[in-house]
Amino acid sequence: MAGGGGAAPAPKPDELQPHPVKDQLPNVSYCITSPPPWPEAILLGFQHFLVMLGTTVIIPTALVPQMGGGNNEKARVVQTLLFVAGINTLFQTLFGTRLPAVIGGSYTFVVPTISIILAGRYSDIVDPHEKFLRIMRGTQGALIVASTLQIIVGFSGLWRNVTRFLSPLAAVPLVALAGFGLYELGFPGVAKCIEIGLPQIILLVVFSQYIPHALHSEKPVFDRFAVIFSVAIVWLYAYFLTVGGAYKHSPPKTQLHCRTDRSGLVGGSPWIRVPYPFQWGAPTFDAGEAFAMLAASFVSLVESTGTFIAVTRYASATPLPPSVLSRGIGWQGIGILLDGLFGTVNGSSVSVENAGLLALTRVGSRRVVQISAGFMIFFSILGKFGAVFASIPAPIFAALYCLFFAYVGAAGLSFLQFCNLNSFRTKFILGLSVFMGLSVPQYFNEYTSVAGYGPVHTKARWFNDIINVIFSSKPFVAGLVAFFLDNTLHRHNQAAKKDRGYYWWKKFRSFKADVRSEEFYSLPFNLNKFFPSV
Repeated sequence: MAGGGGAAPAPKPDELQPHPVKDQLPNVSYCITSPPPWPEAILLGFQHFLVMLGTTVIIPTALVPQMGGGNNEKARVVQTLLFVAGINTLFQTLFGTRLPAVIGGSYTFVVPTISIILAGRYSDIVDPHEKFLRIMRGTQGALIVASTLQIIVGFSGLWRNVTRFLSPLAAVPLVALAGFGLYELGFPGVAKCIEIGLPQIILLVVFSQYIPHALHSEKPVFDRFAVIFSVAIVWLYAYFLTVGGAYKHSPPKTQLHCRTDRSGLVGGSPWIRVPYPFQWGAPTFDAGEAFAMLAASFVSLVESTGTFIAVTRYASATPLPPSVLSRGIGWQGIGILLDGLFGTVNGSSVSVENAGLLALTRVGSRRVVQISAGFMIFFSILGKFGAVFASIPAPIFAALYCLFFAYVGAAGLSFLQFCNLNSFRTKFILGLSVFMGLSVPQYFNEYTSVAGYGPVHTKARWFNDIINVIFSSKPFVAGLVAFFLDNTLHRHNQAAKKDRGYYWWKKFRSFKADVRSEEFYSLPFNLNKFFPSV
């Protein structure tokens, strides 16, 4: 190559080359469409079920006692949440995005639910069970209204038109904070019972990273089933501590976190029970509460978009076509509708921890997640058996989160490979959006924890809830700032388009432009004829 005026000389063969950019993540053992052999697939599915149990138990454990419910009600809510999560996961993997994504409980909906619990109209009910039922029906009504937002925005194709403008650069803060933004659920949860949580983190890392490296084994056993191995060991150890009387004289709070017999779920669960719609009575509707839930539904829509993108990456699929993403959001809306009909106290979104588990096992197979949905439905009907697993102490789950949320955050950072990191425009957008995404919610959360209510404190409670919910979400704020800046700063400039990685995702903006989209995302049973993807 002739070095014309200032052109770089041809690289010598032994010179350092930058790492090549990959549309699909390499080194994944099984991608979406290739299922592992059945015994392995069933074990992997069970592992996904174990991981999603954490959120499924933690949320009702926090909310049901505040609503006036006891162990019986708590067990029924956990069962219902599991049952609906199983159905939603099947819907999402069959008809939604068709990604191996678990649809489970979501922390985004906790704030508006607490707002409903504290509403004035329930404070004068004396009987706790009656109070529980009334609040439950209130949350159901609000969820049913909130689900319409995602159903309309998803199925109308509105979200498709928004996400067409999402470049790899704007996706980085969104996806990174969908994982890293959950740091409050990681080590603070582990530290509630450090003698259980810390060994769990260490064992998980040893099993998944160090042992396979030391053994040089042909078949990946320890890294693929690291969760089952480590949880079994630590749970047994926690059980021995409990039985041996290590917590006899501990304060009640320590006992609650550390003991294996304190969840009250096994005693409260019936042997067999099928959850059904309207099991708590007819939902009640209140405009203010519905508005607060609508805001949470919108935030959850943005957060799920980030998690879906991470799942796409770890399943070794090509970038998600906007029309498929929109379809997935619509089905997630149907999921929230089912939450409202069955009464789970909580909306649904894509489980971040299960997205991280895909990375740990390197198995992004769709069938594995469908099997895990089968486990969810099975154990939600056979209450006592499900309750045994659900009584795993919370610090064990928090330890798993430390690794899984980190993996999702890292998936977000990996999209920087499509961007020019030496461009000041990239640095500005990336830096400001990540910083604001951490800083703004920090203020809202800190204010709330001190004052007991959010910074926006007007007479209209629904308005307060909307603003406080929206700005307490780290991925939402970061994604919003990045999306806005990326689409308004020099967006027609060719160099800027190149810097933000626009051209890398251009061919995936429409479903037909890349053959691989068909392989990963086309609907089953020839449904593509009736519901074409654009």
